[in-house]
Amino acid sequence: MNFVESDERIALRKAVGDLARGYGHEYYTKVARSGGHTSDLWNEAGRLGYLGVAVPEEYGGGGAGIGDLAAVCEEFCAAGTPMLLMVVSPAICATVLARYGTDEQKNSWLPRFATGEVRMSFAITEPDAGSNSHRITTTAKRDGGDWILNGRKVFISGVDEADAVLVVGRTEDAKTGKLKPALFIVPTNTPGFEYQQIEMDLVSADKQFGLFLDDVRLPAEALVGSEDAALAQLFAGLNPERIMGASFSIGIARYALEKGVAYAKQRSVWGAPIGSHQGIAHPLAQVKIELELAKLMTQKAAALYDSGDDFGAGEAANMAKYAGAEVAIKAVDQAIQTHGGNGMASEYGLGTLLGAVRVGRIAPVSREMVLNFVAQHSLGLPKSY
Repeated sequence: MNFVESDERIALRKAVGDLARGYGHEYYTKVARSGGHTSDLWNEAGRLGYLGVAVPEEYGGGGAGIGDLAAVCEEFCAAGTPMLLMVVSPAICATVLARYGTDEQKNSWLPRFATGEVRMSFAITEPDAGSNSHRITTTAKRDGGDWILNGRKVFISGVDEADAVLVVGRTEDAKTGKLKPALFIVPTNTPGFEYQQIEMDLVSADKQFGLFLDDVRLPAEALVGSEDAALAQLFAGLNPERIMGASFSIGIARYALEKGVAYAKQRSVWGAPIGSHQGIAHPLAQVKIELELAKLMTQKAAALYDSGDDFGAGEAANMAKYAGAEVAIKAVDQAIQTHGGNGMASEYGLGTLLGAVRVGRIAPVSREMVLNFVAQHSLGLPKSY
């Protein structure tokens, strides 16, 4: 086991960080407040191959694993340019298609994932299902050679930027009559597919949407892979989602900690830098420790996933996501406290992160569901739900 990243990943981190810092948090907040998108940064990152590092080489990608893609995500966030669609499009959707898509689907979509040319959202959450995916009511029925999809989804990221949405629905098992999960690629211009923005109290360039699928007719090839393998396909995407979510939080925590430490060094009160006082220094040191622990667990989760150990990766990915979210909240809070009143001033670029890091406790899976998972699967305690 090696706790030191490869020279290649270190070089990748530096290159991505240099690119992202060239845009910076001021660029990000300006775009977000104006209702725009980080298209300039996304497109440049795509042209340079950073968004496609985990796409197989035969489809034009870097052929690396989720660990390298997570490093890219972390560096964007650490530079103050958090692109939430990275957690969804290249991590969930491209991974699912690379592992389970048909040859036609791979040839059609993966080369464009590799260049960042295509963006794909992921839709699983429903208004009445919440964390209980067994209550998903979006259903697909056969109609000749086509599928007819009906249902609703909520809190779906980046639909206005996406070319298509990977929708989790359910189909009827011909033998048992019971509903089972199935994944469908739904282009956003498909008749019957509509979306509506959900107003959020967040400063984010990635918008949230509710989806309405009303008799959406899809060709047979819209079904991802095999109809009988959808559960495995779903979990193939959820582990990378948690790993990327952890990296997203860790990157923001790094950004906030760097801001807090820099201010503690240069801000002088009572004749000395405020960082010389333990009341300021110790909380920042504690954030640093928890940040490094979260990062190690995230790297472990990525290594397990890339080795093919999906179950082991599931435990580590949930723990990493939990740890990343918690330290991000603590990092932003302490950085703001270190700045005093300046922490809420737009000039210092911290106040906008309060809502962003809080999301990490809720999505892509709530901290309570992570604790349920650990209690049941890691500790062997009785299932609580």
